[in-house]
Amino acid sequence: MYDLFDTINDNREDNRVRPLADRMRPTSLREFLGQSHICEENSLLRRAISLDRVGSCIFWGPPGTGKTTLANIIANSTSGNFVKLNAVSSGVSDVKKAIEDAKESLKLYSKKTYLLLDECHRFSKTQSDSLLPAIEQGTIIFIGSTTENPYAAMTPAIVSRCSVFEFKKLDKETIKAALNRAISDKKRGYGELDLEVQDAAIEHISLMSGGDLRTAYNALELAVLTTPPSADGKTVITLKDAEQSIQKKALSYDEDSYYDIISAFCKSLRGSDSDAALYYAHRLISGGCDPLLVFRRLLAHSAEDVGMADPNALVVATSALTAFTHMGLPEGLLPLSEAIIYVCEAPKSNSVVIAMDEAKAAAESHLDDTVPHHLRNPVYMDKESKKLSAKYKYPHDYGGYVEQQYLPDSLVGSKFYRPKGAGYEKTVLKIRQEKGIKG
Repeated sequence: MYDLFDTINDNREDNRVRPLADRMRPTSLREFLGQSHICEENSLLRRAISLDRVGSCIFWGPPGTGKTTLANIIANSTSGNFVKLNAVSSGVSDVKKAIEDAKESLKLYSKKTYLLLDECHRFSKTQSDSLLPAIEQGTIIFIGSTTENPYAAMTPAIVSRCSVFEFKKLDKETIKAALNRAISDKKRGYGELDLEVQDAAIEHISLMSGGDLRTAYNALELAVLTTPPSADGKTVITLKDAEQSIQKKALSYDEDSYYDIISAFCKSLRGSDSDAALYYAHRLISGGCDPLLVFRRLLAHSAEDVGMADPNALVVATSALTAFTHMGLPEGLLPLSEAIIYVCEAPKSNSVVIAMDEAKAAAESHLDDTVPHHLRNPVYMDKESKKLSAKYKYPHDYGGYVEQQYLPDSLVGSKFYRPKGAGYEKTVLKIRQEKGIKG
């Protein structure tokens, strides 16, 4: 049986060679930074950790946001055993051994076992199936960690038996606080060194780490290790050092201007000005902005502002992103520029975002609505319900479309998507008219 998570003593000899990100990993909730939406005082997860009542769960989010760290904190807080596996390197035999050990520990010592599985989305169906009975029976408490959406990347049977907690990218201020802690910490960080990290350097690393604290720690560590001390023994980390350590140059504009330029880019896309949109996009990139941020806004606006007026806009923007990831810089700027021009020149309609907002509002205000009988799954129905279900009209028996009720009773007649008649939406309106659909 594995020991309770292998907590590392701050005074151990190898502390000097362990990466800064590992040395600075919080060991208690008091030290944990970020993710206030799931770790704030009196939150469900925080109460469960403090009471040693954590159930099977999945931590999902971008790298460097605290998923593994929080799992380790749970391990340090529990009276049970803690087993750590990686889905990339572990097989069914490893899972079976962990389960057998957990059964023995539960039987002999009444000690529960937590199983942390990193990269859990990489588990195959066979591996997942070997784990499922142990989760169902409570033999182990499963804690999965993944950067992929578990609802799409994992076996539904596993996901349905776990609470899913979504981790967000860390904001700049949280990363700055973590870096300053590492600089001043005398046991795990650089507090014993005669070290000065200029504010501009901390600001740059915090901004350019993209919400990934591990990236920020690695950049700080590289800067410290590669910057020679001056004659008086003092090490000074400048903005230039920070740029080189994180391999991204400082933005050539201040933070306010940065957000103003992003806003101008978005409004130029919406306003169909190709020249302005191209200018602002390349001003962002040449000033040090990650091109993926430009792509992210482009994808959003291709659906929000072009939408059904030209559905190909989203296809072109997505294809450009794929091309960029294969080509890199500078060639990848060609498909990006092409996609910007396409989205700008396309006809505009915000009918998609209006439909989304109205449908979402209706869904949230009608949570107790029931699905009409003729749309329900008849497999588990009683005889009376099956009679009602039989009223469903199969559209292909009527030439592809037949009028019948789809929305719940309380929403009959509601219209969320209302095509505006721009671009392809002219075709949508014509098809609706041919079918006799109103609105």
